[in-house]
Amino acid sequence: MMKIKLVALDLDDTLLDSKRIISPRTRRAIQDAVAQGVMVTVATGRMHISALPYAQQLGLDVPIITYNGALIKSSLSGEVLSSRPVPRPVMDEVLALFRANGWYLQLHIGDSLYVKESNERVRFYEETAGVKAEVVGDKLYSVPGEASKMLTIAEPETIQAIRRQLLQAGFGERLSMAISKPQYLEMTCLGVNKGWALDFLANKLQIGRDAVMAVGDSQNDLDMIEYAGLGVAMGNASDTVKAAAQAVTRGHDEDGVAEAIEKYVLGR
Repeated sequence: MMKIKLVALDLDDTLLDSKRIISPRTRRAIQDAVAQGVMVTVATGRMHISALPYAQQLGLDVPIITYNGALIKSSLSGEVLSSRPVPRPVMDEVLALFRANGWYLQLHIGDSLYVKESNERVRFYEETAGVKAEVVGDKLYSVPGEASKMLTIAEPETIQAIRRQLLQAGFGERLSMAISKPQYLEMTCLGVNKGWALDFLANKLQIGRDAVMAVGDSQNDLDMIEYAGLGVAMGNASDTVKAAAQAVTRGHDEDGVAEAIEKYVLGR
């Protein structure tokens, strides 16, 4: 196997344990990999402002992939390598559909989070992501700018029903859609996903895909796991992700990321 030069790690339920903490063993494994000249980065559906503290905790001075690939931005200098928000005409059609159906929707614009009203879903997201939402009422449907990501949160069966209606309305050819958690449907610019972003970053660094390792657990990790020369699924990953991966490591509460880095990057 070619020596791994670039490692991309999903955050939630992958790098972070169930208490949203990076374990000491995982921290050491990442630091050892970096000391050997390997670039380790984060690839997440989270906002940049939400992912940044974890990169800083690890001392990573790298471009990090956020919003499922819609924004690739340096963790230290703040340099934007790539930004691909949802085009405004498409965004307006999504807003109109969600408004007409009374579905919950939150917008991620310019690394700010906009919601119509504060409710249990908003508070859950704020607590999970460590961010504060801006409550704007009906102005949500006309807030200026283009969204890096649009997210709806609902019961899993409702999420599946919303996704079906979006596909029936033709949005499958105008948006990228991923169910990152059973209750989350994330919508980004068409063609934007973690696999595309990892390819973009690897090319910029002149690293071949055979030297890339990606580790994740959810549907929105599938593209990067399939892209990477070595795609690794967490032990707590869905069966679909495990089937797409070339290797399966332990779960996120069992130092699965540390085990993968130690085995495939450090050769221990």
